[in-house]
Amino acid sequence: MPQRRFVVQRHRASSDHYDLRFEVDGVLASWAVPKGPTLDPDVRRSAFRVPDHPLEYLLFEGVIPQGQYGAGDVVVWDTGTWEPHGGDDPAAALRAGSLHADVSGEKLRGRLVLVRQGKGTGGDDDRERWLLLHKHDELAVPGWDPADHPLSVLSGRSSDQVRADPDRLWLSDVPASEACVELRPPEVSAAELEALEEIADRGTWEVFGRRVAVTNLGKELFPGRGGEPPVTKRDLLRYTALVAPTLVPYLRGRALNMHRYPEGAACQGFWHKEVPRHAPDWLTRWDNPDADEGETRTYAVVDDPAALVWAANFGALEWHAWTSRTDRPDLPTYALVDIDPGERTTWDDVLLLARLHRDALDHLGVLGRPKVTGRRGIQVWVPIERGPTFEDTRAWVERLSRTIGAAVDDLGLVSWKWQVSQRGGLARLDYTQNAVNKTLVAPYSPRASAGAPVSLPIEWAELDDPDLRPDRWTVRTAVQRLRDLGDLFRPVLDSPQRLPPLA
Repeated sequence: MPQRRFVVQRHRASSDHYDLRFEVDGVLASWAVPKGPTLDPDVRRSAFRVPDHPLEYLLFEGVIPQGQYGAGDVVVWDTGTWEPHGGDDPAAALRAGSLHADVSGEKLRGRLVLVRQGKGTGGDDDRERWLLLHKHDELAVPGWDPADHPLSVLSGRSSDQVRADPDRLWLSDVPASEACVELRPPEVSAAELEALEEIADRGTWEVFGRRVAVTNLGKELFPGRGGEPPVTKRDLLRYTALVAPTLVPYLRGRALNMHRYPEGAACQGFWHKEVPRHAPDWLTRWDNPDADEGETRTYAVVDDPAALVWAANFGALEWHAWTSRTDRPDLPTYALVDIDPGERTTWDDVLLLARLHRDALDHLGVLGRPKVTGRRGIQVWVPIERGPTFEDTRAWVERLSRTIGAAVDDLGLVSWKWQVSQRGGLARLDYTQNAVNKTLVAPYSPRASAGAPVSLPIEWAELDDPDLRPDRWTVRTAVQRLRDLGDLFRPVLDSPQRLPPLA
């Protein structure tokens, strides 16, 4: 039979402890061990039984965001295989309250024993209390202290290093199959990019482990800008493959609204939401249970980079994902601020309004990340814990933006979504995008205009850069900026927060 696996994760959450987990009947039977397991046979450790964890968590190393169960940093302190001693039914042994485990890890070796001692002391701690020890065997090491061996057996990094620069997030409020978010998934290889160049006009591109049918690679999708040549479909697919590993975490588990331009940006674009019949079998689909008759029911979900390549080849030149996940489409994960200029306002006016939003969020202690839209404006995404409804986020953003708008009302700059026709030409603070199936363009998405500008994350300090423009970066320049600065938008993935009340 397959070998059973075990893991010990050092977990710095509300308290610093070690999580000892044994694979038993398809789950990870788990204990929190405050001082960690040891090879010293004369040392006894307290261990507290915690809920079983899914197998997907076995080798997780990274950060659990604030506001989620177990928030903190996690390193794989040790891992290996184990076998129950004295029987082949560890589940029965656990029910009986005594587990003898022969472990073969990189740090832990020999026989560990777990013995149930009863419930906790009551109050906030009603967990089962167990005793953990190492038997006096040939693999025991007197005086062995886990604190002397702090580094991860996977990455060789310390807990501080993982916390400062995590590779993964674990989202505890979504299904286990979707919970691990790769912050640095595999990049497209040079060989894959070369293979794209070798396809004459149509063919099959093997990229990110998938076979994607690509067509009309020489078609000019976007006119050139500033003396540059037009952007072809091949150019778009190359850009998509280069940014997809960074972009997919913002799309994963969300329905995708595709803004299609089948003949390129020169044609009239239209929204395409239904997954077409010719879509590949491996493309993730989601059936919206709340769709009314005649509305789109089956959406594409971009769960891997190849899916985004497919969408680009399908003519989706702009990518707009829902701000809620498919498991709870009624609950947003972002509050959204959308600042657009009018005909009688200037880019400087938009920058002023963005700075005021920055200052207001800073005053409230709320994290928000800005990005230029690739067209005319600026958007701010505020990550939130799941719980508030779209009505709640819409009301919160409305109050925030109206307060800011009132501060500059004497300048005659601001209008509101439903007043545009009466007060045309003014800057618009549009909070109505905070609604189910309403979207804002995703970070790193191209926009359908000359040069293929990109909706790109910026630092707040860049609002003072005299060269900043909403369409400054294109598919030809955005990748190098991403390489130079990294993903400036990443905090929206790992910083869910509660929206404070606004007076």
